[in-house]
Amino acid sequence: MGLGAGLPAMKRGFLAVAVAAALGLAGACGSGAGGGGGGGDSINVGVLMPGGGDSRFGRFDRPLIEKQVKVVCPECPAATVAATSDPTVQQQQFEAMITRGVDVIILAAVDPKLMRPTVEAAHRAGIPVVAYDRLAEGPISGYVTFDGDKVGRLQGEALLKAMRARGNGRRIVMMNGATTDPNSAWYKGGALAVLKGKVTIGKSYDTVGWRPENAYDNMTGAISALGAENIDGVLSANDSMAGAVVAAFKAAKVAKPPPVTGQDADLMAVQRIVKGTQYMTVYKPYKRATDATVGMAVALGRGEKVGAIATGSIDSPTTKDVPAVLLPSVPVTVGNIEDTLVKDGLYTVEQICVPALRPACDRAGLT
Repeated sequence: MGLGAGLPAMKRGFLAVAVAAALGLAGACGSGAGGGGGGGDSINVGVLMPGGGDSRFGRFDRPLIEKQVKVVCPECPAATVAATSDPTVQQQQFEAMITRGVDVIILAAVDPKLMRPTVEAAHRAGIPVVAYDRLAEGPISGYVTFDGDKVGRLQGEALLKAMRARGNGRRIVMMNGATTDPNSAWYKGGALAVLKGKVTIGKSYDTVGWRPENAYDNMTGAISALGAENIDGVLSANDSMAGAVVAAFKAAKVAKPPPVTGQDADLMAVQRIVKGTQYMTVYKPYKRATDATVGMAVALGRGEKVGAIATGSIDSPTTKDVPAVLLPSVPVTVGNIEDTLVKDGLYTVEQICVPALRPACDRAGLT
């Protein structure tokens, strides 16, 4: 759970002020250059994540970014990192980094539209912003993500394959992401491009905040409205929501849920795939993304161009021709866990195959 998530509004506000004060005090350390370089090779890198702790961003993205900053810029201070799933708190964290005078900011926005004025404030202060994972609005200087259209297509293709194998029918439920995240529409569009004309969409939900509890309520409603026996597949946009979908079927006393997709290769999702309650996930080789992001950020913080890093460009709702890196993703089912996630070192077989899953792991050829 991210910093401040789930706290009452008053406590979140107090926490945000505390974070801002801490970041402001930290500004006495490091290069002190501020404003897009000017301090030689040593620069201060600020990192804003939309979740910490057990989230994908806390377990994978953050530590990889922090490590790569020291690889690319050994003389730089440690990256200043703040994480929250609350958009208002993230805005305050962003403002604190501007006040501190960091040289460049890596932003994975909780709410890109809400963050636009703060991106504009950073631009006025001469601080470049690299959007990470989610396309931010405002004058960003670079963008690194995984091709969202491809992610949706991989999910749609896998769902069709699983449904054909079961031969039960073609009615699905779509559990999409939050409308505040531009990636949600990207994933949804890719999936629909594959699914159009091949399935009947019984229910489709835009899940507020990507929150599993909202996905659970939505799936419970779909089961009640359609009947569990009339749902042949669920297109879930990510793994945390897939877990909620599976839980809703379990609560409805469905012994074997229909095929369910996911994204992010969460450990619990991988274990559900082994167990057979989730069909697939989409694995994003995070190190490729974090390496490209840190490379862009350090170059921009030093006042350098990023043309050699960017593989193309993309238009945001506010900015044309943003230098961008769009990376491919990998579909993962029970048959290729070892050749993808284990081979890349994301997890060990021992982490996946806890004692309760040993028989399933044996059947899957993992042990």
